[in-house]
Amino acid sequence: MIPARASMNLDELNFDLPPERIAQRPLAVRDASRMLLLDKTTGAWDDRHFREFPDLLRGDELIVLNNARVLPARLFGRRVGIHAEPPGTHNPARHEHLKTPIEVLLVRQLSPDTWETLVRPGRKITVGEEIIFGEGELKAVTESRGDYGLRVLRFSSKNGFHEALVRLGHIPLPPYIKRADEPADRERYQTIYARQGSAVAAPTAGLHFTPEILQRIRARNIEIAEITLDVGLGTFEPVRTERLEDHKIHVEPYEIPEATAQAIAHAQKDRRPVLAVGTTVVRALEDAAEKAAHRGGSSALAAGKSEAAIFLYPGKPLRVTNQLLTNFHLPQSSLLALVATVAGQENILRAYGHAVAAEYRFYSYGDCMLIR
Repeated sequence: MIPARASMNLDELNFDLPPERIAQRPLAVRDASRMLLLDKTTGAWDDRHFREFPDLLRGDELIVLNNARVLPARLFGRRVGIHAEPPGTHNPARHEHLKTPIEVLLVRQLSPDTWETLVRPGRKITVGEEIIFGEGELKAVTESRGDYGLRVLRFSSKNGFHEALVRLGHIPLPPYIKRADEPADRERYQTIYARQGSAVAAPTAGLHFTPEILQRIRARNIEIAEITLDVGLGTFEPVRTERLEDHKIHVEPYEIPEATAQAIAHAQKDRRPVLAVGTTVVRALEDAAEKAAHRGGSSALAAGKSEAAIFLYPGKPLRVTNQLLTNFHLPQSSLLALVATVAGQENILRAYGHAVAAEYRFYSYGDCMLIR
C-alpha cells in the first residue's frame, strides 16, 4: 500500500529530462513502443515492449479504456475589433494589430455554441471582441474573460459549427511537440477505439493499441470496458501552487456506462484488478467512486454523466484503480502527481530516472509504463 502523505510540495515531483528524450513524432507502428514494467509494491522495474502487454496480463483483469475522440480543437483566426474609429481617422498600427493571428484552443463545451477556450495572445481580447476564422464562415464573440488566457467564446457558422471545425481546425498537439500538426496526426493522435466525445487532447496511453493487440487480449477472455472522459484543461493545465493540495483543477466531463459500472462492481466483488488505460480513466473512475462514497450506499460508483473535479496526489485514496498503463509525464504536473498516487513518489522518480538513462521516449507520442 502506498503510504499516505499529510502534505506534498510541487518540487518533490521534479526530474531532469533532456529535450531529446521528448518524442516529436509517433513511431511508424503503434505497438512498437517500449514499455517499462513497474512493480508498485517493491519498486522494481523491467524493460519490456508494448507488444508483450497481452501476455504479461494475469488473465482476470478488468481493463478500462477511454473512448473519447479528439477534436481538431486548435483554430487560427483574426480580430475584427469592437471600437469604431472616428470618421476620417487612419491608424496604421491598429490596422496591423487587427491582422495579428489569434490562436484559439477549445477547452470545454458549455452549450451547443459556447466554449471555454484558451486564447493567445489573449491580453487584449476584451468582452464583445469578435474573431473570424477562414473567410468568415466561422465567427466567435468573447462572452467573458478568465485568468491565464481563458475566454468563453460564442461561435456562429454559416454551415454548422462542427462542419467548420473539421475543415478549419488543427489537431491540438501539445506545446512540447515543436512542429506544426500534419495531416497524418488526424489519425495518429487518435486511439483506434475512439468513438465519441469532444476531447481536446488524446488519452495517450491508448495510442499504443492496435486491433491485433485488442484481439490477443480478447482471445484470453480478458474483460474490457469503456468510459468517456473529454480530455480538457484539467489534464494539461500546469500546477501553479507550491503545495499540491492547493491546486484547483479544472473539471472535465465524463460518462460511465451502466455496463462499465456493473463490470467494476463485479471485479471488486471477485477481488480482480481494475487496470486503467491512461490517467483520464483513473480520474473518471476515482471521481465517480469518491462521489459514491460521499453519498453513502453500497455501490462502488454510479453510472451516468458527471464532471471530474477530483485532483489525485500521494495521500489521496484510490477506491477503484489497482493497475495503470500510462505514458511518461511532465515534471511537476498533475498527471505525474496522479501516477505517483498509484505507484508512490519514490518509485516513480526512480523509474523515471531509469527511463531517461535508458532513452525511453517521453510524453504523448512516446513510450509507456505498466504499473501493477
